Amino acid sequence: MEEVIVIGGGLAGSEASYRLANMGLRVLLYEMRPNQYTPAHRTDKLAELVCSNTLGSLEITSGAGLLKAEMEMLNSLIVEAGRYAYVPAGTALAVDRELFSEYITRKITEHPNIKLIREEVKKVPRDRVVIIASGPLTSKALAEDIKELIGFDYLYFYDAISPIVEADSVDFSKGFWASRYGKGGDDYFNCPLTEEEYKVFYEELLKAEKVKPKDFENLVYFEGCMPIEELAERGYKTLLFGPMKPVGLKDPHTRKEPFAVVQLRKENKEGTLLSLVGFQTRMTYSEQKRVLRLIPCLRNAVFVKLGSMHRNTFIQSNRILTPFLNMRKYENIFFAGQITGVEGYIASAGTGLLAGINAGRLIKGKPLVVPSEETMLGSLVRYITIKEGTLQPMSPVLGLLPPLEKKVKDKQERKRLLSERAIKAMQSWILELT
Repeated sequence: MEEVIVIGGGLAGSEASYRLANMGLRVLLYEMRPNQYTPAHRTDKLAELVCSNTLGSLEITSGAGLLKAEMEMLNSLIVEAGRYAYVPAGTALAVDRELFSEYITRKITEHPNIKLIREEVKKVPRDRVVIIASGPLTSKALAEDIKELIGFDYLYFYDAISPIVEADSVDFSKGFWASRYGKGGDDYFNCPLTEEEYKVFYEELLKAEKVKPKDFENLVYFEGCMPIEELAERGYKTLLFGPMKPVGLKDPHTRKEPFAVVQLRKENKEGTLLSLVGFQTRMTYSEQKRVLRLIPCLRNAVFVKLGSMHRNTFIQSNRILTPFLNMRKYENIFFAGQITGVEGYIASAGTGLLAGINAGRLIKGKPLVVPSEETMLGSLVRYITIKEGTLQPMSPVLGLLPPLEKKVKDKQERKRLLSERAIKAMQSWILELT
């Protein structure tokens, strides 16, 4: 039986391995945990979610929702696990982290065609079919070898992890359950702030002590995951247009829109843990507790996990990879996941799925493939591999899709038509695969 080496047991590596195994190929999946941990991982489970517990919107008229729909059509393990571990979160696919990673770990370890090897890979085999899905927290030794392999210097940015609190420690009498614009039910707990309360919070946030970067680190943030203190430094009202946006919410106590709002989202099925939505931060742990407890609903909050920063590494895929996600220099070496320059859980898994499909086809002597650019997966992969100039991380957004043949003024109707076209294009592509 032909073998494929997959490096990294995150979302992309797990997705790629499962796809290859189901194609009848033997997979050697390398994961260095628990022998060696990253700065963000805490367990030895595969596909551990370290930042948020949401895989993004389920609405098919959003980029993330459309990508999930396409991946579901391709029998994605990650989407399957998301459905299994689902916790209510409005229109988002949020999951119980433990159930999610346990489900994927079980599926991988029980598959007869997959051998899980708990070792760190320090050097990429040049003469084997390999998928590098080592993630944004690639080990130092492997990163050095990849750097030599691709011939280009790395770029990097920083992600911040949002804090998580015990639900029992939240003062629910001072807030209300609701989703923005009433979409998806009462899945978020909203912590309102008056203008005076916001002013105090804002001033203390600016004064709070931050974790200092190391001498060798150059802080380059991804715009979609900015720490709240960085946003605050852009202006007094910046947070009101970001994570503390009150638009679309009405406080039933006052029957008015609050001046500012902090939203909490369930972290597990039981709802005993709640995460602060969009509250990534690099404040020190003691300062996080002090400043975040200035939010009225969180005066007595018990934090089970505090925010932290970690380095995210990615390659310039537009200089290195083909749209099939293999290297231009070595057709037998594929990349998948956030290391390719896609942003977000579901995009990472999507590239793992495509890399798995193509690695399998390469071994079977079949031509490599990529979905039409009318699909979300196809357009995202083309963006990271064809874009001119310097590549910055990209999320699945409808703006990547080619425009409709006829102009449609209504925004929602345009989204609907783009999504319908994408689904039809994916259906056609799947027929071509068989």
